[in-house]
Amino acid sequence: MAKNFVQPGHVLTLTAPAGGVVSGNGYLIGALFVVALISAPEGQQFEGQCTGVFRLPKTSAQAWTEGAAIYWDADKGEATTTAAENTLIGHAAAAAANPSDYGNVRLSA
Repeated sequence: MAKNFVQPGHVLTLTAPAGGVVSGNGYLIGALFVVALISAPEGQQFEGQCTGVFRLPKTSAQAWTEGAAIYWDADKGEATTTAAENTLIGHAAAAAANPSDYGNVRLSA
């Protein structure tokens, strides 16, 4: 193994942003999207999962196809296929109907 290897990076210890974090919810930390594995108040450390497939809230009025690029709308706190002014977080791991409140997203750390 390389001498400079630090960790696999699937889970990172990060600092909770303004308002804190709630376990299971998605957050942008800078340009990095993570799902909080524990709840933590603002300024405290928490574990954030960077990879894997998560069921996330989505823009209800969108239909997703498998493999569609998925973005995070930080203002609404939901996943979307709308790229403009949003951050790419991964790809649809399954199709999602219009309407539907949740979709499966494979995170791309």
